[in-house]
Amino acid sequence: MSDRVPNPIDRMVGQNIRFQRSQQGMSQEALGERLGVTFQQVQKYEKGANRTSASRLVQIASVLQVDVIDLFDGTHVPKGRKSTTVTDLLVDPKAMELLQVFGAVKNKRLRNAIVDLVSRLADSA
Repeated sequence: MSDRVPNPIDRMVGQNIRFQRSQQGMSQEALGERLGVTFQQVQKYEKGANRTSASRLVQIASVLQVDVIDLFDGTHVPKGRKSTTVTDLLVDPKAMELLQVFGAVKNKRLRNAIVDLVSRLADSA
């Protein structure tokens, strides 16, 4: 097994594939079947471990019913700046968990207090 680190753009494209697949409620196995590959191959695409060819990106976009350009969201980041797109956050399981728990809080004052707390924690990190 190779110790190579995935290219950041390959990782971002993979995260976007995962996000779009999740939005469709589609499993890796189901996407793999539609693409004619194994779910392990889909995992590798989503992690950026395997580069996704242009033709495969078109096929993935078609299966997920999105524009190909949607799979490149966040890939153009000016040099020296770190990208933190919504997609970056939504593919993080802990961020999704936080959103689900936050959604369960109905009291507006508590919601505001949660946002304030998380903001303070981020500032102190």
